[in-house]
Amino acid sequence: MYGLIFDPFAGASGDMTVAALLDLGLPLEWLQSFVADLNLGDIRVGAEKVDRKGIACTRLQLELPHEHAHRHLHHVVKIIEGTTVRPEIRDRAVQAFTLLAESEAAVHGTTVERVHFHEVGALDAIVDVLCSVAGCYELGATEFYTRPVALGRGWVDMAHGHFPVPPPAVLKLLSGIPVRDPEFEGECTTPTGAALIKALTGGAPPPVTFTPVRDGFGAGTRDPGDRPNCLRLVLIEGGSASGDVVVLQADMDDLPPEYVPALLQAVLDAGALDCTAQPMAMKKGRPGLRIEALALPAAREAVQTALFQAGTTIGVRWWVASREVLPRRMDTVTWRGEAIRVKRSRLPGGGERAKAEFEDVARAAARLGMNPLEAYRALLADGVARED
Repeated sequence: MYGLIFDPFAGASGDMTVAALLDLGLPLEWLQSFVADLNLGDIRVGAEKVDRKGIACTRLQLELPHEHAHRHLHHVVKIIEGTTVRPEIRDRAVQAFTLLAESEAAVHGTTVERVHFHEVGALDAIVDVLCSVAGCYELGATEFYTRPVALGRGWVDMAHGHFPVPPPAVLKLLSGIPVRDPEFEGECTTPTGAALIKALTGGAPPPVTFTPVRDGFGAGTRDPGDRPNCLRLVLIEGGSASGDVVVLQADMDDLPPEYVPALLQAVLDAGALDCTAQPMAMKKGRPGLRIEALALPAAREAVQTALFQAGTTIGVRWWVASREVLPRRMDTVTWRGEAIRVKRSRLPGGGERAKAEFEDVARAAARLGMNPLEAYRALLADGVARED
């Protein structure tokens, strides 16, 4: 299992994120196939190597059908939900656009439903977000962090007029995320770039110690004279999940059982590392539930908000705990013609434990005419994944 650090020392955007993932080693052929499977029209994907102030970078090339669409959030969500991407990719992409809508609504004094997307509702922004999220998972990244985000200075022309840099919506999106204010002229971080950082990292800082695996630089289209216009992504291993975490607990006796899965998902979407529900007996003999979530300190407020909004509790307890976890990585193997992600954990003193991802096993089973348990047992028998 890998972690991924966003290092927006000169800013971030959606296309820079995809380009940096290609520079990290994401195969262009995989990206082209992924975009083709989205069924969003005749979209052509390419990449080129460019120089940005002495840094060799990859720049994304997208050719899209011409369109005049200015969409609302529900239009974008419908497009994303109409694709065949995995649920975790779909949910993260929807989260990014929801954050965009919330920031625009706050700036313009309106509601999320009435926000009229302009640049960020265009097809290229939708493709950028989907490709960014999917590419992160394809490289095996499961935890995300960010270094301070560059803001920029001056003015920028946008659909609503002439705005100061950083644009108001960008600053709203970066609430709770560390930023820096270098004397860079012009827009450094776009709304799409800020939304991706917020949705993926929640503002979590990188771990104190980690092992860099490799890094990649994604170039922006412009080549200003005062900075290398690129985004760096760093793929890391080890140490990323150890250290302090926050444990949050909430008890409730009036939540209808059928709404428990939705509550757990809302907590996970808010940035929790894990979330569980336990039955318990409450005062006066009433049956109830204890919801317990595990989160990084930077995500505590968002997870706490999710517990209040998606559940019926009127109080949340939390405390800081220390933890140690095994070093992990995610590999992708081919089994009977199907791609299966396998999580590998390194055991103390040597040895390894491996476990296939259920979603991939279930998908492979459906295609091979098996039920998921049969496929899982066959994987174990073939030595693809084993439990020690």
